[in-house]
Amino acid sequence: MPRNDHPPNAERLNSSMNRLIDRREASQLAAVSVATWDRMNAGGKTPEPIHLSKGCVRWRFDDVQLWIQHGCPDRKQFEHLKSNENH
Repeated sequence: MPRNDHPPNAERLNSSMNRLIDRREASQLAAVSVATWDRMNAGGKTPEPIHLSKGCVRWRFDDVQLWIQHGCPDRKQFEHLKSNENH
């Protein structure tokens, strides 16, 4: 019998629904440079980032995809759109 070293939730945690991406991957999805992504993020023009620790910032993959589908609205508009979709 094969040994399973992964916790029971490992498959769920690795799904795209919970996938976190760094600024390089987020900028590639948005088809902008990393520098442009950083400027957009600083100006509140990207989805809300997740600060895992000092200097470790990630975005939810699904949020970035949804944000692009909605035409890349500013953060406040996107959060409003997202909350309306969840209701």
